[in-house]
Amino acid sequence: MEKPENTIDEYAVAGYPVDHSLSPKIHKSFAQQTGEAISYGLLSIAPTLFEESVKKFAESGGKGLNITLPYKEAAFELASELGPEATKAKAVNTLTILSPKNIRGDNTDGIGFMRDLTKNNGVSLREKHILILGAGGAARGILPPLMNSSLGSLTLANRTVEKANRLVQLLNAKNKITVCSIAQLANAHTPDIVINATSAGVKGQTLLFPPSCINSKTFCYDLSYAPKQTPFLKWAGEQGANKLVQGWGMLVEQAAESFLIWRGIRPDTKFLLRKNEKN
Repeated sequence: MEKPENTIDEYAVAGYPVDHSLSPKIHKSFAQQTGEAISYGLLSIAPTLFEESVKKFAESGGKGLNITLPYKEAAFELASELGPEATKAKAVNTLTILSPKNIRGDNTDGIGFMRDLTKNNGVSLREKHILILGAGGAARGILPPLMNSSLGSLTLANRTVEKANRLVQLLNAKNKITVCSIAQLANAHTPDIVINATSAGVKGQTLLFPPSCINSKTFCYDLSYAPKQTPFLKWAGEQGANKLVQGWGMLVEQAAESFLIWRGIRPDTKFLLRKNEKN
């Protein structure tokens, strides 16, 4: 059955909170560029109501959802079928509603991150020593593609080693990732690339990362994005880091991958990336 003309398909970003999300602006730009007839809104879901809210959205005719914190693991459990990246990450950031009872889960975080890191920023991972700070949901999507790249070593540091070990075990990555506590980094070699997957400092807390994590050759990437500069990148700059990049490029690139899954066309991201450079 053909879709009636002038039908606008409904999408949204779901999380708690989501008021700060830039996803609606990004997808509106993609829709204008490609001529796709979609609307894209915010779906704030209170804790314990995730599954119920997604099902209501699906039953009302919604076509897809981007999933942000804290529901990526819940979306993984909810999906009736999974894409390969979601299977590896054990987390979902993109839901495609094939029918109210058939919802596919994908994860475009890793693809978006790798594209921004290697293509947009020109970083070669070959034989590089990489440190990831934080073992929460933000780290899940980027670890599988990093493990499968040509890097030299990968270290996962968290405030508690137990949580980092659980993530490594979940990803079946025992022989691919070295685990340590944040405190133990004080005695470690300085990595080539440091990726912040924590929310440290966003509420004004003092950052407790050892300054020895950074030197004048270190490339620092924050998965978070802020209008000015994230607390982590401000701190890294004060330690003399070589280059500072925040997650705007990743946000745009992972959104483009979601749009491709939903609409069958991948938007050109250059406009949004250039627009951010001018701000």
